[in-house]
Amino acid sequence: MLHGYIPPHRFLPYLSWTEIAALPDRENTVIVLPCGAIEQHGPHLPCSVDSVIASGVMGKALEKLPAEVRAFALPTITYGKSEEHLHFPGTMTLTGTTLLSTVTEIGESVYRAGFRKLLFANGHGGQPQVLEMAARELRLRHGDFVVVPHGVSRLPNASSRQISEQERRLSMHAGHSETALMLALAPDTVHMERAAANFPPPFPIKLLSADGRPACAWTARDFGPSGVIGDPTSATREQGQEILDTLSDSWVQALTELHALRWVVREEATWERGHQQGFIQQSFEAA
Repeated sequence: MLHGYIPPHRFLPYLSWTEIAALPDRENTVIVLPCGAIEQHGPHLPCSVDSVIASGVMGKALEKLPAEVRAFALPTITYGKSEEHLHFPGTMTLTGTTLLSTVTEIGESVYRAGFRKLLFANGHGGQPQVLEMAARELRLRHGDFVVVPHGVSRLPNASSRQISEQERRLSMHAGHSETALMLALAPDTVHMERAAANFPPPFPIKLLSADGRPACAWTARDFGPSGVIGDPTSATREQGQEILDTLSDSWVQALTELHALRWVVREEATWERGHQQGFIQQSFEAA
């Protein structure tokens, strides 16, 4: 079914339009848009990793969420901005412009339906800037819209206790944590017999990169033919389940607090794309 990892009762498209129109407290109901990608993740993982993790983690969080916390998910965006992986078959990419337009227009639809809180739950490291741009654009258009772009894996979880110092500093793609999560979420798609470590050379300019991660733009092929940037070899399903449990617990807390949030409302009109007039502050008097 279309909901995938999302609990059916938390899946907004399973409601009719009349049921959506009748929802209570729509202005504080949190709408979750998981954002993933279809791109190579080495020989041992499927190309669907980012989409599976984005929807799997948020689905587990919504499953645990108390009934009184109103939140629904939309279908995961499974295509992302993945140009850094274009050298490998199976990578399907949108341009940044296309992704920006897509999530912005979905955000407009969410707003038009009466909702005022939207979470971009991002599972792909190549597109946070695009989602941040979309969130700002939507806020410019609507002074009562709370739009949060955030990485799915960037909340407290057990992965930091499981990885080596080298993995913590230099792993960026298809390493330990992604492999462990996929072993928990979609084990039949993982081929650990093909897993092998591959790290980039530490970036030599300490002022630009204290931990050695590349400070310059890169593509996955820059670091070798496998597409892996990290060490997946020690990942286990048990570790993945621990990451999933702790990460989804963090998201339960974040969704609960986002539901309760009462944020600044701006009534003045703002310039935005295609509009030629808006509010300009003329003077300031201290309260």
